[in-house]
Amino acid sequence: MYNQVLLSDLAREHQNEYDYPIVLATVDGKLRELNNMVERDSRIEFITTKSNIGIQTYRRSVVLMMLSAIYDVASEEMVPPKVKVLYSISKGYYCEIDAEFEVDEDFLNRVSARMKEVVKLDLPINKKSLAVDEGRELFAKLGMPDKEKLFKYRLSSKVNLYDTNGYEDYYYGYMVPSTGYLKYFELHKYDKGFVLQLPTQHAPKQVPEFNPPRKLFETLKRSSEWGEMLGVDTVGALNDAISAGEIQELILVQEAIQEKQIADIAEQIVSSKNKKFIMIAGPSSSGKTTFSHRLSIQLRAHGLKPHPIAVDDYFVEREQTPIDENGNYNFESLYAVDIELFNRHMKMLLNGERVEIPTFNFKTGKKEYKGNFKQLGPDDILVIEGIHCLNDKLSYSLPRESKFKIYISALTQLNIDEHNRIPTTDGRLIRRMVRDARTRGANAERTISMWDSVRRGEEENIFPFQEEADAMFNSALIYELAVLKQYAEPLLFSVPRDSEHYVEAKRLLKFLDYFLGVNSEDIPNNSILREFLGGSCFKI
Repeated sequence: MYNQVLLSDLAREHQNEYDYPIVLATVDGKLRELNNMVERDSRIEFITTKSNIGIQTYRRSVVLMMLSAIYDVASEEMVPPKVKVLYSISKGYYCEIDAEFEVDEDFLNRVSARMKEVVKLDLPINKKSLAVDEGRELFAKLGMPDKEKLFKYRLSSKVNLYDTNGYEDYYYGYMVPSTGYLKYFELHKYDKGFVLQLPTQHAPKQVPEFNPPRKLFETLKRSSEWGEMLGVDTVGALNDAISAGEIQELILVQEAIQEKQIADIAEQIVSSKNKKFIMIAGPSSSGKTTFSHRLSIQLRAHGLKPHPIAVDDYFVEREQTPIDENGNYNFESLYAVDIELFNRHMKMLLNGERVEIPTFNFKTGKKEYKGNFKQLGPDDILVIEGIHCLNDKLSYSLPRESKFKIYISALTQLNIDEHNRIPTTDGRLIRRMVRDARTRGANAERTISMWDSVRRGEEENIFPFQEEADAMFNSALIYELAVLKQYAEPLLFSVPRDSEHYVEAKRLLKFLDYFLGVNSEDIPNNSILREFLGGSCFKI
């Protein structure tokens, strides 16, 4: 007993050695919350909010504190409010409150004031374990049917609940030990609800400027409405559909919804007139290639003749590639593209001239010319895919009226439950992991190791330009994680315990454990999911 110490006490002793707040620790390689007792001679490594797992722990804990504060402020009402944490927007979470009172600026100001008061009080965030059946009974009593449904399918015998200041809830993932850690947040009224604005991994001690992207928000809202219409807005509801034998119909309906959205974008392009360059951009593993093929088919149905062009074929020669701060080639930089050649060729095509399009040889690091000639007639149109396609610096010489810009991303509309978001980045990471293993022979450890770098490139080169798009397409499929589960789990289990990415692999395994598995046989061969699983009818 005398050799044991509370992790939070150790964290306070060592905090001055770190630039950012310590919120978790690994003890002999196992992730632990700071309210755990440990042996003094254990191998302990602290985790701060500068890490992905650390900042997610912080953000999750603020949500718990916010919900507690909402119920405190609304405690005088006869009917308690129902709060939904819906989706990520402007570095925070968009939430809505179903209540018999008006959720206005005054209400949010009172909630914010209560949250700040709770931070000063430094109230403990307590954790307790219940048997799963007890947990389900409690969720039913608390009026949380989404959580009751979620744990209907849990194989584990226990469920962990957290409470602060008398408010009790379930959360996917660990928490900080007390509310005194949760200093950075803001509440902003927006649309029918509000946004809980939170720090990011790259700036954990400051709340970013509130700048909600309206087009992205409307896309997320439409996707959520589709999920509600289908009756599948949480993981528990998806598992219900799977266990009831309704998954095949759900797959067909979801694929039909996406096909209609692609057809609507094609109609928009055709009705816009004079569009010669369809510019498609989006973050990693969004399904851009399959989307461009399916869009091309819809354009053909309108009598147009689409021709695909990959911006990657216009990379500069390898020795001219920009170098990043670590001395590595930065292939995601705009200046990794031969911008002058790209513009010269596109301008020539716009003028009706015949152009030989290069093919980039990634092994030699050089462009090659193999007789791929293009010439645009009245009905010809170029479908151009690349991470910089929404940035006008890439296509500076082309008239704006000749371009139609499309932003595509896998914007997961499914939530674990009403208070636990599924980060869209998790869905894309799992997609990429499965594809990398199939097409590149890369293991999960390598894909996870590269993910932070990929995300930094997206933050710099893609997300700042997403509102420039003329159309947005959500490539996430409501059923996909139940399918990807079968492919991703063996890859994640292979990450060795001594790997620095073991904790992240375990987190993703715990996440996938919420889903019932679905066989991939019923997925159409033109589905965006086939880009990652294999079996696509397109050459990708």
